[in-house]
Amino acid sequence: MVSTTTRFGSGQAVQRLEDEQLLKGAGIYANDVTPQGQTRLCFVRSSYPHARIVSIDTSAAQAMPGVRLVVTGQQLVDEGRPAMPGVANFTRADGTPAATPVRHILAVDRVRYVGEPVVAVVADTEQQARDAAEAVQIDFDELPCAVTLTDALKPGAPLISYAPDNRVAETRYGDREAAAKAFAAAAHVVQLDITNQRLVALTIEPRSVVASIDAGRLVVRMSSQMPTAVRGAVAGLLGLKPEQVRVVVGDVGGGFGMKTGPYAEDLVVAYCAHRLQLPVKWIADRSEDFLSSSHGRDIESHASLALDASGKILALRIENNANVGAYAVMTGVAIQLLIGPWVQTSVYDIPLIDFHFTGVLTNTASTGAYRGAGRPEAIYNIERLMDEAARQTGIDRIALRRRNFVQPSQMPYKNPMGQTYDVGHFESIMDQGLALAHWDSFAQRAAASAKQGLWRGLGVATFLEWTGGNALEENVHVQVLADGVIEVFTAVNAMGQGIATSLAQLVVDVFGVPLSQVRVVMGDTDRGNGFGSAGSRSLFTGGSAVSVGAKQALDKAQELAAQALEAAPQDLRYEQGSFHVAGTDLKVSLSELASAQPNQRIELNSTTAAKGPTWPNGCHVCEVELDPQTGEVQVVAYASVNDVGRVINPMIVRGQLDGGAVQGIGQALLEHVVYDDETGQLLTGSLMDYAVPHADIMPNLFVTEMDQSIPCKNNVLGVKGVGELGTIGATPAVVNAVADALARHGRADLAPQLQMPLTPYRLWRLMHAA
Repeated sequence: MVSTTTRFGSGQAVQRLEDEQLLKGAGIYANDVTPQGQTRLCFVRSSYPHARIVSIDTSAAQAMPGVRLVVTGQQLVDEGRPAMPGVANFTRADGTPAATPVRHILAVDRVRYVGEPVVAVVADTEQQARDAAEAVQIDFDELPCAVTLTDALKPGAPLISYAPDNRVAETRYGDREAAAKAFAAAAHVVQLDITNQRLVALTIEPRSVVASIDAGRLVVRMSSQMPTAVRGAVAGLLGLKPEQVRVVVGDVGGGFGMKTGPYAEDLVVAYCAHRLQLPVKWIADRSEDFLSSSHGRDIESHASLALDASGKILALRIENNANVGAYAVMTGVAIQLLIGPWVQTSVYDIPLIDFHFTGVLTNTASTGAYRGAGRPEAIYNIERLMDEAARQTGIDRIALRRRNFVQPSQMPYKNPMGQTYDVGHFESIMDQGLALAHWDSFAQRAAASAKQGLWRGLGVATFLEWTGGNALEENVHVQVLADGVIEVFTAVNAMGQGIATSLAQLVVDVFGVPLSQVRVVMGDTDRGNGFGSAGSRSLFTGGSAVSVGAKQALDKAQELAAQALEAAPQDLRYEQGSFHVAGTDLKVSLSELASAQPNQRIELNSTTAAKGPTWPNGCHVCEVELDPQTGEVQVVAYASVNDVGRVINPMIVRGQLDGGAVQGIGQALLEHVVYDDETGQLLTGSLMDYAVPHADIMPNLFVTEMDQSIPCKNNVLGVKGVGELGTIGATPAVVNAVADALARHGRADLAPQLQMPLTPYRLWRLMHAA
């Protein structure tokens, strides 16, 4: 007979527990909740990228039908409401603290980007709120703006903050003098100017918040990845104790990093509900999300690689400017000035680095976490350099990688940024990836494409990434109930990635009960508090905590069973929900034990910490066909092998890898947030203007495999974070494939000039510039 654990435990492709109610339309998103007496909130937003607020007249709006409240930023300042946190632990080049404007939850004195919230209007209906918002009169005195990195850094640029320039903070890493000597002595020096364009972190469900009062407590229901952080921010704004605020997250229609932490709008909704003592709802429309949610990427890099005559890397130099928007947020600065550099040398044994990273203010929306968060940008830099180095030196690109991989014998390996890789067999993963992609038979496929007038290219990316968010501790609360159900409360959060199923499988591993007897509760600060879900940490830390907590709860149950059966704990045998005394017919079930407790449950709080981050890695191989007549690129084959450590649910992991790769392909070929350089207006402010990947961007030959033979040593499960891995490998694999197609047809000179997104117009213009 097949055991319950064998059928439903880890390693099995169990169907996701979350899906049935979603497919039936029974999911509960923030907008599905309508408290009695609910009001609606609408924001008046800045239509200027940079302007002084001369005056705000809300009298007409306040007199309109149904209007309950009109709030300005100055009113909040007068009440003593705090501004949002700035940037800590980073400095400017002169050692002074990071310089960014004070970010009030509603603008005060000045607006700094189009879409910044200035006034909040609450009315009985959404239409009444919108009508009243249009009646608010604001007198702006327009100021010069700086929208691009070039404009923000040039002499005499409009100043966005109080600092004498628009540089928020700078970091330097490595040994500049030693690196300079290595470059001077190098047989080969390769240099590239590389842009990672700004992206919208597009989610199916826009940002959504409903705040209400329940028995004197403020309850905030919202779409978020980090409810505990929101609870703290709301309590801080309103002068409440954390326990006076409850944050509830139901179903979430995608996060991708964009829904980490509190936004100004979230806090305004909570403020209005608390002040009115009425339910207040705000649901962003798509244009609001595009205008005011944090964007991703947006960096310009000058990358240089020094190599000896044999192709061994001697040094890596990166000069990097990151556009962090009008208000630098902690995540946006840390991602580009710290986290990205952690993985910049990737899977390669590079002895010397010279890194200079700068965060720059512009009159645009803030940048923050977006799937990969600094690692895609860094890996894109090094993988573009590796392929360009192969072209310029004449060394085969696969041989060049082999020559420079960190070897398994070097593990644990400390990279030049001081980050320690616990395990990694990078050459083995590459070999598997090349075999899966049928690398050696590419010539035949290229010949077939040529007969159709198409240029076929073959791209590869070998890489790693860092996961865990450096929030390595997680708490769980485990309960065995009188009906035999095992409940687990955790602060990691669902956002469509299937984490509830994976956590439930870990409970099945321990208790050996059917999956139907396990209930995972997330997204409720009354039940579980912690860091939340970001940085691909949900299973790495949250899963480890669930596994350890479940084992501890079972140990506690065994002690209770020993007392009930008057036997020594070591004489008990446990199987599928019951303890029995070895060699007898005496037994007691978990249900019976729980029923006998004073509160009719066995419960236990547990905290588990990982020893360090995980370093998942992979080899992604992409084939494209380029039409030289139109510049159109089609991905015709994509194969990847990913070192993900132990796998709990292969179907879910494969889905994460596939979805991430599609997002990465989207960046390579399609996506780009565009502001008008002169007016600061967002030109890609809707899905009519912003190109996102559709399902048809995936080729028929799309193969994803996982290597489970190299478990992580830093957590009890041996798992590695996988939520962002596909995104990180896809962009360089695709762009390297296009560069290869050009080089194979006599246009290697164009490869260094490729910049994402590789739209037909951009490529055609590049190819026909002469």
